[in-house]
Amino acid sequence: MKILVLSLLFCFSINAQSFNEELDIAYKNAVKGIYYAFENIPDNKSRSDNKLIDANQLLADVKLEKEVEGVVVESTGYYKTYSVTIKAYKSFSTLKEEGFLKGYN
Repeated sequence: MKILVLSLLFCFSINAQSFNEELDIAYKNAVKGIYYAFENIPDNKSRSDNKLIDANQLLADVKLEKEVEGVVVESTGYYKTYSVTIKAYKSFSTLKEEGFLKGYN
């Protein structure tokens, strides 16, 4: 009986580790989308929608929208059946300080 209980606990702990690892990968893909958007802010457009794809797998769906004093980026990272959405705002002055906008006045 003790062996059965221990084996069930072991199986549950393996599933929890797998869940956390897969969720972390989805989160990292969403962060990649955020950095991609900050590094590729369009000059002429006020909106941008992009998809990051690697090896025929969707990593992130990225939406960027310019506002009066900055940009709003929404990135959804994917891994297997998991998705994580991050929404971030940065002002133009902060983007320039961090090196994302080199020629922006």
